[in-house]
Amino acid sequence: MQKKKVVIGLSGGVDSSVAAYVLKEQGYEVIGLFMKNWHDTTGVLEADCPWLDDKFDAMAVAKKLDIPFHFVDLSEQYRARVVDYMFSEYEKGRTPNPDVLCNREIKFDVFLDKAFELGADYVATGHYCRKETIIKDGKEYHRLLAGSDSNKDQSYFLCQLSQEQLSKALFPVGDIVKPEVRRIANELNLITAHKKDSQGICFVGKVDLPVFLQQKLESKKGKVFVIDKHSELFVRDWQKAFDDPTDEMLEELSQPYIYHPKYGKKVGEHGGAHFYTIGQRKGLNIGGFAEPLFIIGTNIPYNQIYVGMGKQHPGLFRQVLKVNADELHWVRPDLAMEEGESRRLKIRIRYRQPLQDGVIHSRKDGMYVVFDEPQRGITAGQFAAWYVDDELIGSGVIS
Repeated sequence: MQKKKVVIGLSGGVDSSVAAYVLKEQGYEVIGLFMKNWHDTTGVLEADCPWLDDKFDAMAVAKKLDIPFHFVDLSEQYRARVVDYMFSEYEKGRTPNPDVLCNREIKFDVFLDKAFELGADYVATGHYCRKETIIKDGKEYHRLLAGSDSNKDQSYFLCQLSQEQLSKALFPVGDIVKPEVRRIANELNLITAHKKDSQGICFVGKVDLPVFLQQKLESKKGKVFVIDKHSELFVRDWQKAFDDPTDEMLEELSQPYIYHPKYGKKVGEHGGAHFYTIGQRKGLNIGGFAEPLFIIGTNIPYNQIYVGMGKQHPGLFRQVLKVNADELHWVRPDLAMEEGESRRLKIRIRYRQPLQDGVIHSRKDGMYVVFDEPQRGITAGQFAAWYVDDELIGSGVIS
């Protein structure tokens, strides 16, 4: 019987290296494919976008594991589908998640096509998540499950994948914990065994965001206003979201706080509101306060930034968010909610956030998430993902 062929995205990191080894042990014919997705170093913190080093490490791993190695340059597609999207979102004052996009648009799309050209049956990555295939009403469904290592679970980054994409995906390290991955790499004497985990934007590296964004977005001086925590702005009756809420009530409670200079006082200047995001603390360089200042709001048309003092400032917390109907995605379409339906689920609004309890209401113009507890830093443009136990069933862009 002919072996199934798997193309693994070898990134030059330890996770994909061990994933390649696991696949080989499982009896697959394994091919390593390294993708270059970025070549511009503007704003990249020096020596921190070493794609050549990564390529060298990936080649060394392929050689050690005795698997063929291929290289593909996807930087054009990456720029068009991920980076340009980032710029346009920041320009609108939203904060995108490029890693989620990169998985949907690059790793499980363009990269997938490349893998098929090499004769692949499946593609594999070093993500810490698991896949399980079930039959329901005679139809096959692929479940996207959290990785066994709760510390490293990366299912959130795959929250926009479709059933078709999942059908071709393998996650060989999903049921291994990180220390064990390191141990295996060490035992095999792989060059990546002690390499530190990559950080920053998927494939771009650690980035000085304002400098990176200034390639496309102009810097322009604006004012920073501090808002007192006792401001009337923050008076909201969240309880109304729990007592059989109307569409109007949910819409009203899901809105961000509407800031205006009259509610605060000017405390400094900034270089462009679109460079900043809710919950951010660094980068303002305004001192003289008893506690650190956090960004609680931005007004892009007027180029204003609003800050609050201390990490418990009420401007950082909200309890309801909305996902517009056209930005809603069900990983499991068979579990999609009907209009008018409400369901208690677990939700996260950022990577590594512990799952939060809440109720999701499906309405005509989208979905409203009502959390049991106030959430810090609900940010437009980021993804909310919802789970049943350890299965990620859907996600959407926070509006």
